[in-house]
Amino acid sequence: MTKPSYVYVASSWRCAMQPAVIHTLRAAGIDCYDFRNPPNGAGFGWEQIGGTPFTEGESVDNYLKMIEHPRAIEGFVTDMAALDKADTVILVLPCGRSAHLEFGYAIGQHKRTAILLDDPVTPELMYRAADFLAPNVFELLGWLGVED
Repeated sequence: MTKPSYVYVASSWRCAMQPAVIHTLRAAGIDCYDFRNPPNGAGFGWEQIGGTPFTEGESVDNYLKMIEHPRAIEGFVTDMAALDKADTVILVLPCGRSAHLEFGYAIGQHKRTAILLDDPVTPELMYRAADFLAPNVFELLGWLGVED
């Protein structure tokens, strides 16, 4: 398998593995998108527009205002541009709704897809839609075409 030209790493701010995956991919010569540190500045967080980080309890009215905030739109446009640019998308577990939505979008766009499983993993039937289920980062690198 040949190395991808650009990888979108879909994950969560709460995922401790995400920075290590970005570092490992770059060390292997793979260009990738880091949503925490996008090329145009800081990654988007709800706290930037008056929300609480990792909140589960915003009112619908407040959320509908927040999602229209210029900073939220900017964050969305930046992430979507990187997602559209990518030929490969890796879902790094554990992660939440946004990363899973990005991953589903990638599958619908017929991009190469892999999931880096966490251990223990929460079983999910729909993960069968991915091209590759990686039990660890070494197997993921092999699937990406990185040679020893």
